[in-house]
Amino acid sequence: MSNNGAARHGADEPTSFALQPPNPQAGVPHPYNPYATSAQGGGGQPQPSAPAQPQSPAPAQPQDPAAAQQQSPGAGRLIGGRYRLIAKLGHGGMGTVWRAKDEMVDREVAVKEPRIPDHLPERERANAFERMRREARAAARLDHPSVVNVHDVAVVDGQPWIVMELVQGRSLGSVLQEGTLDAREAARVGLAVLGALEAAHAAGILHRDVKPDNILLGRHDRIVLTDFGIAQIEGETNLTDTGGFVGSPEYIAPERVLGQRPGPASDLWSLGVVLYAATEGVSPFRRSNTPATLQSVLNATPAPPAAARGPLAEVINGLLQKDPARRLNAAQVRTRLEQVLAPPAPTQVVQFAGGRGPALRLGRKAWLGLGAAVVAAAVTAYVLIVRPFAGPLPEGWKTRHEKALAATLAVPEEYQREVPERRSFDRTHWVAYRDWSGSITVKLDLLKKSEDSGGRIKDSAAAQMYDENDSFKKSGDYSLDMPKDPKTQPRESTYRGRQAAENTISYTTDDRTRPKPVELRIFYYKTTGGDLYKLTVGYPGKGDFTERGREVAKTAIANLDIDRP
Repeated sequence: MSNNGAARHGADEPTSFALQPPNPQAGVPHPYNPYATSAQGGGGQPQPSAPAQPQSPAPAQPQDPAAAQQQSPGAGRLIGGRYRLIAKLGHGGMGTVWRAKDEMVDREVAVKEPRIPDHLPERERANAFERMRREARAAARLDHPSVVNVHDVAVVDGQPWIVMELVQGRSLGSVLQEGTLDAREAARVGLAVLGALEAAHAAGILHRDVKPDNILLGRHDRIVLTDFGIAQIEGETNLTDTGGFVGSPEYIAPERVLGQRPGPASDLWSLGVVLYAATEGVSPFRRSNTPATLQSVLNATPAPPAAARGPLAEVINGLLQKDPARRLNAAQVRTRLEQVLAPPAPTQVVQFAGGRGPALRLGRKAWLGLGAAVVAAAVTAYVLIVRPFAGPLPEGWKTRHEKALAATLAVPEEYQREVPERRSFDRTHWVAYRDWSGSITVKLDLLKKSEDSGGRIKDSAAAQMYDENDSFKKSGDYSLDMPKDPKTQPRESTYRGRQAAENTISYTTDDRTRPKPVELRIFYYKTTGGDLYKLTVGYPGKGDFTERGREVAKTAIANLDIDRP
């Protein structure tokens, strides 16, 4: 067990876990993702009946039983003749977790005290106690470093107290309240949980409550799956056959919602939701109440992950298939997660003659297949002609040639293309690419000199930028409910040795019910023929998508390729 959710107590507790920018505020719908709400809280979501991990801070260990008694009621009590309760670590749906000392072997342990409401009927109380016994039996049957060790079950007044190893660290749930994980850290967590699930499934045990609060991040890079309180052991009677609903709704597989018999694929679905929430900062299915959450599990299609790419995105998408028969199996998940953690292939750096241009990294296979001189010449020609000042595209990006605009855009491959409806009187020329959530948009506009009867195209790209700057500041309704006096950061630039311009505009939408911060990055270029190109990347001005939007803008602008000089 862990001092889950506690403030840091000593150097042995992890603090960062490769965190990314913080999540949205608890209980507030995610402002730029129409498919999901915030991963934390969420107005009125009932607490699951399964034992949740502790959320209250862990008090410091008292120096003696008398001090413990003053600090936590019940502290100092001796359980089973050997386990001295020291302080409460927290409490969940079915029990209170204590830090305790095993006086027989002089070591600290975690002890789960059963906590069953007195008003429950005797049969339900008996079921709850039996569920705790099952947790002990299920965990004790498993021999895996990512499964919490159960040392003992002490029976006090007919109630089972589970004695477990004390895992020094925090839960993944408490870590995600501070920010998201990067791809490598998420893959490391995923592999550890996958190993625990494989061990459980091989022993005929389904966990049935895989969620961030049940994943502990301990010392020495150890990751532990805990809380087998609602685990189903093959061959034993299902305690929920009478209709009781157990588990955390947003992590429950669709087949379980439909009342079908679950299998190992159900636990893997839950792992997919965990990885999504860990990297995206939002849970894909959580809604404001349990019925709506279960409905979204059955019917909602989550936005494709934006932060997770490559093999990690394949894992998430493959595990969130509604049909369990179509989900990735454990072996496929392991292969892809290991690819995320694999070191990059050996590379060699080619520097262009004279020190000009970007360095290019070539893999070993390229060197073995082609002569170095031929490769260097071909790549140099490609970089200088096709993308004059850009480096290699990031993983997961593709170039999109837009013939009607005589230009090539670089965008993330999962972005969706949008073009205007063609009408005989409309001379609008543009194309846009948006991510699935609608949070980030890459748009390229072309204003042709031959169609500019109103003198909209200025003498240069910089003049165009400054003119639009004035328009932004003078008109409160210039674009997307923009208020007056937005902040602008204009600067002159170059493209293929010719004058260009860039501007960053930040503002808050003039929406009285729900104003949103917005940031625009705009690139201007006027060709020798007088045509004006304007590349605009828009994204939230605050939140999880801000840094991602800025990265997209930087890469899209750097890799814009216009056919016309």
